[in-house]
Amino acid sequence: MPELPEAETVRIGLQSLIVGKTIKKIDYDFPRAFPNDEELVKGFVLGSKIKQVRRRGKLIIIDLSSDYSFMVHLRMTGQLVFIGKNRFGAGHPNDSLVNNLPDKSTRVEVEFDDKSKLFFNDQRKFGYMKLTPSELVNEDSFVKKLGPEPLEDEFTQDEFIIRVKKRSKTSIKAAILDQTVLAGVGNIYADEALWGARIHPATLVKNVSNKKLKVLHGEIKYVLNLSIEKGGSTDRNYVNAEGKKGSYIEIARVFRREGLECPRCGSEIMKIRVAGRGTHYCKSCQKKA
Repeated sequence: MPELPEAETVRIGLQSLIVGKTIKKIDYDFPRAFPNDEELVKGFVLGSKIKQVRRRGKLIIIDLSSDYSFMVHLRMTGQLVFIGKNRFGAGHPNDSLVNNLPDKSTRVEVEFDDKSKLFFNDQRKFGYMKLTPSELVNEDSFVKKLGPEPLEDEFTQDEFIIRVKKRSKTSIKAAILDQTVLAGVGNIYADEALWGARIHPATLVKNVSNKKLKVLHGEIKYVLNLSIEKGGSTDRNYVNAEGKKGSYIEIARVFRREGLECPRCGSEIMKIRVAGRGTHYCKSCQKKA
């Protein structure tokens, strides 16, 4: 599943390519991927223009001039591919990113009035493009549960500490993976931020000092911003604009480096399971409290 930097990479690419385009036609082959009333589509989608592309956590939101929005969740194997004068593909790195479309993985095909097209592909059929009034996006059951955006200025150290401490009896890694605590952080960036803050991933929240939590707050922001700059991680599942792999994994400090030397102290990077996820940490730098 994409994490925040991968979703932001998709948003940036689409924002530059589809804003201002008028939707002429929509075809779909799988109702669960496009769970929308046909009359709403006729009345509020066809003929409308793309106003903007934004993001909430890992969710891509495409706002229309009709005051409706598409909420797009890529899940495990989703892709968004734009084909016009330029080609942009982001998502699961199979051949659909570069081959002729539609193909057998195409679930939704959006045609614009200039004959350019946006394809939503999804091999495993877990993703969706759901239409909702723009003013009700924040009332959606999925969005409503999301915690604050970690890169917004409003997400302060104090806010982070308050929200994390509500999970005092869980591991610190489980707490920052919890999308109700903060939105968009997944396994890769949790490991990277915890290494940066010198916190063992399995340490219970109640045993992490406020001083350490403040450092972790800064590390979360740092690794997310750096990954967006690098176009996201490769992580086998996601690629960035024009099908090129993101490059964050190439400079990761701890993730997928088990058995190698810690770039900070030279000790061995270990891999264990925490919060049900493969977890990477330095046995010397990150001692369990």
